[in-house]
Amino acid sequence: MSLLQVSGVSKKEAGNFVLKDISFSQNQLQKIAIAGETGSGKSTLLKIIAGIVQPDNGHVLFENEKVKGPQEQLIAGHPQIGYHSQYFELRNHYRVEELLQMANQLQPEEAEVIFEVCRITHLLKRFTSQLSGGERQRIALAKLLVTNPSLLLLDEPYSNLDAIHKSILKTVITDISETLNYTCILVSHDPSDLLSWADEIMVLKDGVMVQRANPGEIYREPVNDYVAALFGPYTILNPSLAKAFSEFTDLEMNRINSFMRPCDFKIAENGTTGVRGVIRKMKFLGGFYELEVSLAGSCILVHTNHGNLKEDDVVYISI
Repeated sequence: MSLLQVSGVSKKEAGNFVLKDISFSQNQLQKIAIAGETGSGKSTLLKIIAGIVQPDNGHVLFENEKVKGPQEQLIAGHPQIGYHSQYFELRNHYRVEELLQMANQLQPEEAEVIFEVCRITHLLKRFTSQLSGGERQRIALAKLLVTNPSLLLLDEPYSNLDAIHKSILKTVITDISETLNYTCILVSHDPSDLLSWADEIMVLKDGVMVQRANPGEIYREPVNDYVAALFGPYTILNPSLAKAFSEFTDLEMNRINSFMRPCDFKIAENGTTGVRGVIRKMKFLGGFYELEVSLAGSCILVHTNHGNLKEDDVVYISI
């Protein structure tokens, strides 16, 4: 039996659909990520699941019982569903340990494990005014976890964090799901946050679910250019490109007009195994270079570790 079932959920604001007929289920311990451009309905969906926003149509079942919205109960929210907003607040003039104690519903030793996983044990004696943004995020997350939810909803938890604190928080969220065995749904606009973490990704556009699949399928087989663009640069394998590459590889006809990622191409050692092209632009991106290569009347993106290349160089590209 599914832990969570969302059935035909729709929501309108100012006469326009924010969400339209969203349905999916989630099993216990399954990690689901929700992706989409700003305004696609991601946060609204999380709030409906949490019981904070009332859907216009459809319903949410948690452990086979309906999640009531704010129009159906006095206090909004479900006691077993923890919702972590990107706009969280921590009370001023309190020590961290005082804030956590007020929310705690666990035994002391259980709470200590959460503090360790959230990397905040060394912060317990500090006042909230003495915390950095990343530290505040982890404390807000620990404050939610000590209420002992069964489902954790994370709405853009990495927003406004520098690279160091974001890296720490990503490790924390991985440990929360895999070490503490929490079932999670995570919303983020950054593909690197989702592809390496999720068991399944749902993509929303204008309130409609356009694709739902595992990360590999979302990345390799996006249903359209909108999904493809969300998860990084791509090249469409048009007929002219397919014809050029078919001379060097057994390219199946069903690959025509498919989406190719920069890592799908490589620089061949010589012209006998690749298509001749010219480097038009070259960017250094840390662990690799991104090349914009003109060939067969088109322009493709190629990722490579070859650092001895430059613009206007002739290269030979294979798939």
